[in-house]
Amino acid sequence: MLRTLRPDAVLVQAVIAGALSFAHLHDLAAAAGQDGWKAWAYPVSVDLLLVAAWRRMRTDTANRDAWLWFAIALTASLGANVATAGLLDMNHVPAWLRILVAGWPALAFLGGTLLAHAPHPTPEPVPVPEPEPVDLVVERTPEPAPELPPAEPAPVEVQPEPAPQEELAEPVPSAPAVAVPPALLAHAQKIADAHRAQTGAPIDAETLRTRHGMPAALADSIALQLA
Repeated sequence: MLRTLRPDAVLVQAVIAGALSFAHLHDLAAAAGQDGWKAWAYPVSVDLLLVAAWRRMRTDTANRDAWLWFAIALTASLGANVATAGLLDMNHVPAWLRILVAGWPALAFLGGTLLAHAPHPTPEPVPVPEPEPVDLVVERTPEPAPELPPAEPAPVEVQPEPAPQEELAEPVPSAPAVAVPPALLAHAQKIADAHRAQTGAPIDAETLRTRHGMPAALADSIALQLA
């Protein structure tokens, strides 16, 4: 969007002052013997030096050179305004003024060069406060507990059902573990008959072993055969 131009009193005043100063400098240079295009170059040189010194003053207010060259350019502009106001005979310009006008280009070039190449002030670094140490606490998420496999049911002991009594076979006496001589078996039979006659019960292996002092295996074998 185009910005609307509005009349500004300061801007209008600056244009008028610049135009008048430009014309006065031109007239003074022409009266001092600088005719033609040279008379128009003098006001341009004065105004450029004035602007350069003013810009340097804005960036570096403590720069004395900028203030000096601003005062020189302002004196040249004001001097031309005053001289052309009727205080100076423009047809008979004094020699010293002719010398000043002739030496102005070199003086303006020196001032512009010094202002352009003057070192810029280096801003002092602003101290940055050191950050205070911060204790960082790292919280770890607890790891989930491993899932245990489902417990297997305890085996149930299945007891076998008892067989019907009618199907149970009668116990079969086992064969004697030790071979018994017939004579010893006959003698043991007599002893067993006597024991049955006295007690009314069959003789057992322990009684046979005690009375005859025979080994336990032999007594068991004889008892089985006598039963």
